[in-house]
Amino acid sequence: MHRLSRQQLVLLVLLTLVWGLNWPVMKLGVSNYPPLTFRAISMWLGLPLLAGALLALKVPFSLPRRHWPELLWLAATNMFVWHACIILAVRTLSSGRAAILGYTMPIFSALLGALVFSAPLHRRAWLGVGAAALGVALLLWHEFTNLAGRPGGVVLALVAAATWALGTQLLRRTTIDRPTLTISFWMTLLTTAVMSVLALFERGQWRAPETGTWAAIWFNAILVFGFAQAAWFSLARALPPLASTLSVMFIPVLGVFAGSLWLKEALHWQDWAAVALMVGAIASVLWPARAAPAPVRA
Repeated sequence: MHRLSRQQLVLLVLLTLVWGLNWPVMKLGVSNYPPLTFRAISMWLGLPLLAGALLALKVPFSLPRRHWPELLWLAATNMFVWHACIILAVRTLSSGRAAILGYTMPIFSALLGALVFSAPLHRRAWLGVGAAALGVALLLWHEFTNLAGRPGGVVLALVAAATWALGTQLLRRTTIDRPTLTISFWMTLLTTAVMSVLALFERGQWRAPETGTWAAIWFNAILVFGFAQAAWFSLARALPPLASTLSVMFIPVLGVFAGSLWLKEALHWQDWAAVALMVGAIASVLWPARAAPAPVRA
């Protein structure tokens, strides 16, 4: 188990707020606008902000050529698949339920860690994974019938979650000896190029964004790509994979309740029960373990 520093705790709280609120924001942004184009514009506007952060903090941009293959693999697993698949899923699903499916990532991450990377899971960790899984199931309680009628969005969200889980495991084990902000910048630049190419398939739908769409684009540009993405990479690289992934499990809960408030998506008792389970899942990996008693000296 891992104790967060004060800086990590602040990053986690801000990350939860930004990413949790972004689910209904994205839904509003793509409801009447091509989703891949929405994502590409957001990233192009957010990239200079991220570059400005590197300049202000005097973080180097340079990345040795020997790290390029690993950087490409990290970008593919952490960003390419996630950003393309999840924005398409948000278009077809309710914002809260898309968030829930996307945040099955910690469950995939725990299983990948145990089965592929031989990461030992203690009893508290398994309890946390189980609580998170049950919380996801409760949050989806009233959606199974509707989701069955929209399998494309469900599959996209789950593929995004599983690929992101692999990326999180790989990021924790990266051999790239550069600051996290440097890695984040280059991954974001590569993803911006990929999303721009994918957006060409929507060129028949291109038009000037409306005021509400622009607001959603700038929210994503400034808060998601200018801040939250780099904050997440910092946590994911510094913390053990299970601690970093389960620690963000409150994001889909916030997404569900924000969607209920802004988009009038219905809430049920299962949603409240899921809140308690998610809090338990987070505590299971972040609450300090009890120190072993000191040996008695004869």
